[in-house]
Amino acid sequence: MTTRLSPLELMEKLVSFPTVSRDSNLPLVDWVEDYLTGHGIVCHRHYREDNEQAALFAHVGPEVEGGVILSGHTDVVPVDGQPWASDPFTVTERDGKYFGRGTCDMKGFDALALWALVEAKYQGVTRPLQIALSYDEEVGCVGAPPMIRAMQGPIPRASAVIVGEPSEMRAVTGHKGGIGIVTNIVGFEVHSSLMHTGVNAIMEAAKIIDWTNQVNAEEMAREPDELAAMFEPPWTLGHVGTIQGGTANNITAKDCRFTLGYRVVPSQSAEDWRDRYIAKLREVEAEMKKIRPEARIDFEQAFDVPGLVPEEDGAAEALARRLTGDNGTHVVSYGTEAGQFQAAGYSAVICGPGSIEQAHQPDEFISVAQFNAGHDFMKALLRELA
Repeated sequence: MTTRLSPLELMEKLVSFPTVSRDSNLPLVDWVEDYLTGHGIVCHRHYREDNEQAALFAHVGPEVEGGVILSGHTDVVPVDGQPWASDPFTVTERDGKYFGRGTCDMKGFDALALWALVEAKYQGVTRPLQIALSYDEEVGCVGAPPMIRAMQGPIPRASAVIVGEPSEMRAVTGHKGGIGIVTNIVGFEVHSSLMHTGVNAIMEAAKIIDWTNQVNAEEMAREPDELAAMFEPPWTLGHVGTIQGGTANNITAKDCRFTLGYRVVPSQSAEDWRDRYIAKLREVEAEMKKIRPEARIDFEQAFDVPGLVPEEDGAAEALARRLTGDNGTHVVSYGTEAGQFQAAGYSAVICGPGSIEQAHQPDEFISVAQFNAGHDFMKALLRELA
């Protein structure tokens, strides 16, 4: 494969792969590797344990440290039940917008990064350019840490990471951390007329969720510190989005399962919030066991995404500002892989085309103007590295 595709052609190809997180991304990774190797670029993979997903990373330029990583993820959220006006896995242009699942989050950036890597190969760069495409970002950013570890050795270590999540090409230097804990309440079934002799898992779960509401209220009433005050909202919040359990209305529920997620401001510790939550679980469990010793609460950590903390004289931030001219202060409340790169010792910044307001939506789109702005950014980056 020797044809050099345009950014739009690359985005069209990437979007055509329905890489919803529950499905394999290997067809997309196969195509990307074929495309890059066709242009003389050596690729490396890191597989998930089940070999159903893979990360891909590659390097162009001199074999020295100090390069720039363009970081993106390959997975997208489902389209099930969403009212799309066009095929979500075909890029459709109308009204100055490119519609399609992932155009905004974040195959538009991935396409621009692939274009830049190939151009760097042909134009030449004196400072390396690298690409890192992860898996399972949409289910808790769980694919990036093993990819980052796998990158150490096969390619020289970079000094700056640009994570291309949609930021309207602004340099975002901070985001909240995230932690998710899957919680399974195991009760004891009895007829509901004798509920005092059993343990209703749903009602016990309600105690924990109500406690979470109370803690949220306490946090909202607290005066935020200087770093937290940069965020909207300026506090840590606990959230339960789904819950399952129970058998029938006249049976005390034997099981109840939910995931408690925290969005943690960078000045606080996700581990402290986890420990606080687990202490509450143990408190409720002890009361359950007084009624039925068999009752219990099981839990496991689903994900842990460190926050991105604004850096003092950060190399990635300085680079993004030079390329965009943006001198504003920007932070976001959603989590990204930027915090994971920073935790691994990299300087990291978020800077990508499109608006996060379009991410995950039916008729997801990136405006043509934003996509072109991303293209201009990549051209400027190539000039910088040359």
